[in-house]
Formats: sequence, structure tokens, C-alpha cells
Amino acid sequence: MKLGFSEPQRTFNSGSQTARSITESWVAESMFCPNCGNARLHQFPANRPVADFYCANCNDQYELKSQKKEFGKKLANGAYETKIQRLQSDTSPNLILLKYSLDAAEVRSVCVIPRRFFVPSIVEKRKPLAAKARRAGWVGSNILIGNVPSAGRIYFIQEGVVVPKEDILSQWRKTAFLDEQPPAARGWLADVMSCIDQLEATEFSLEQVYGFERYLRSIYPENNNIRPKIRQQLQFLRDNGYLEFRGNGNYRLIR
Repeated sequence: MKLGFSEPQRTFNSGSQTARSITESWVAESMFCPNCGNARLHQFPANRPVADFYCANCNDQYELKSQKKEFGKKLANGAYETKIQRLQSDTSPNLILLKYSLDAAEVRSVCVIPRRFFVPSIVEKRKPLAAKARRAGWVGSNILIGNVPSAGRIYFIQEGVVVPKEDILSQWRKTAFLDEQPPAARGWLADVMSCIDQLEATEFSLEQVYGFERYLRSIYPENNNIRPKIRQQLQFLRDNGYLEFRGNGNYRLIR
């Protein structure tokens, strides 16, 4: 996988348009589909409202976000209601986060977040636009990248280092069991996985995960059985090879 950009086929007056063009060309030339390993992603016609690329083999779709600076904990996205509807109908595309350097004319980092991790808790509702704005009252959304579990951030390139294809496909398959779950169940699983990440430990206890009870209650205020729900998610993650149960309420992350 090359890091450098090809010569742009078109010239633009806007620097952002130029950057968009060359990063889209790079994805089309260099990236493969992590879902099936197909050698190429194909670009949709311009101005498609949902996605930018697709895999002709498995039909997975991808949205590209590219920028020069590091991606922070939040990423501005489209209309809030539209995003929530896509989550409920399970039609969100996978998300490609691409960091580039125009000075070096190359890609620095590429991270893909599988759509299986797009659950309501990572979508933040923004304030409506002011009355004087061109789209007064419009309500946008932010993607809370910081809430995505580490298992849901799959790197193709990390600070200029290309990740082997076998490692990318293996990491993608590791959480494929989430695809078989309805959106509500996926939400609980992804949120508990994110809580486990915050423990910053390979081995942890059930009591430590109970420490996130208040946080999970804030996400699911209508659920009055948070602790049993936590136990259910840990058992499911154990049964699907994400965790190992060590006995006496202790678990270990399987890397």
C-alpha cells in the first residue's frame, strides 16, 4: 500500500476541494475492503448523500472523512434525525478517517470504523442553527469518536506505518458477531466494550464494570436492571470469543 498521492487529475481554486479530490483518488487506488478483503473500493458518483465508496464484491459502503490535523474526540456529521434514522434502519456506511499531509503529498493515517459500532450513544445532537443562519433551525450531529471501543478503530496506516492486510482482516472479523445483532442489542454491547476500554487493563473484574452503572443508566434511563444487563453483555462477549472468563467474577480481554 503506497502512502504518496498520485498527481491530481483536476485543478481546483479551493484547497479543500483539491484535498478532497486527491484523498478520494488515493482511497480508490490504494484501499481494499476490510469486510471481504476485495482488492479495491469503487467510488460512487459525486454528491451521493450517504456514502462515497462501495465494495463490488460484498456491497459494503464507506463514507470518507479526511483532514490535515488529528481527528479529535468529536467529528461533525450530518443532520441528527437523519443519522438516528440510519442507525435504526441499519443503513449507516462504514467510516474512513484519513489524515494527510499536503506538504509531503502523502497519507499519514487511515482508520476505519465499522458500521456495527455506529450506535446511538456515539451520536451527539448539536444545537439548532441560529435564526439568522441560512439553514435556521437545522440540527446537526457529532460522531463521538472517543466513545468507539478500540476494537472498532481498525488502522490501515498508523502514523506512516502500513498495517499488514492479514492483521486488518483479523481485527475486522474479531467483532463481526455484532453484525448479527439488532441495533438495540449492538448498542448495549458496544457501550459495555467502551466501558471495558476505559479500565485500561487486560484483566478486570465484574465489580469494576459495575462502576459504570451510573453512566450506562444515563444512556438507558428506562432500564431498571443495569447490573443484570451488564452481566448479560459480558457473557455474550465471552461466548463470542471477545473475553475469557477467569472465574470468581474475573475476565480477560482476548487480543
